[in-house]
Amino acid sequence: MIAIIDYGMGNLRSVQKAFEKVGHSAVITNNPQEVLAADGVLLPGVGAFGDAMDHLRQLGLVDPIKRVAAQDVPLLGICLGMQLLFTTSEEHGFHQGLDLIPGHVKRFRGDFKIPQVGWNSLDIQQRHPLLEGVRDNDYVYYVHSYYVEPVDRGIILASSNYHGEVPGVVGSKNVFGIQFHPEKSSSVGLRMLDNFGRMCRKGVYA
Repeated sequence: MIAIIDYGMGNLRSVQKAFEKVGHSAVITNNPQEVLAADGVLLPGVGAFGDAMDHLRQLGLVDPIKRVAAQDVPLLGICLGMQLLFTTSEEHGFHQGLDLIPGHVKRFRGDFKIPQVGWNSLDIQQRHPLLEGVRDNDYVYYVHSYYVEPVDRGIILASSNYHGEVPGVVGSKNVFGIQFHPEKSSSVGLRMLDNFGRMCRKGVYA
C-alpha cells in the first residue's frame, strides 16, 4: 500500500487515480501510523512552501516522514512535495524544509515567463529504476515558479531546460523528487508512478 499524505495542499484524488490506473493501491491519509506502516509514501503539494511546512507540523507529520526516510521506505515528493524534501526555501521569505536532501529552493529570476507552465522535454542524466521506460526528450508537464538547487548535483536523475537547467527528477537513496506533475504528464508520468509502485513492492531503489 502506498500512502498519499493529505495535509490540505494538493489534488490528491488525481494522484490516487493515476496509481490505480497502473495497478497500485494507494490510500489518502493524514494518519501518522498509516504513513509509518506504508510500503511507500508520496508527498504531493501545490501552493506555498511555508504554508505546507506549517500544515505538516500541525498535523504531526514531520517526524513520521523523516522516520520513513530513515527506515529505507521509498518516499516520493512531487511538485511542491519535492521542494519540501530540501533544506530551505526562499519562497515568500526564508523557510526550513524537511532537510532530507541537502539543498535549497530558489525562485526563477530573469526576463522570461514565470511560472513555467506547460510541456518541457527531459534530459536523462542517470539511468535509474524510477526512470525505467522513460526516454531522452520525452515531454512532461510543469507548473512552478521555484526550482531546487541540490548541494550534490550527482543526485539529479533528469533535468529540463527553462532558461537554464531545472532539476526535474532527483534521487538520494530511498528519497525521490519529481518537479513536474506526473499525473498530468500522460503516459510518461504514469510510467514513473508505476515504476515507483514497483519499487515499493520490491524494496529496490538503486
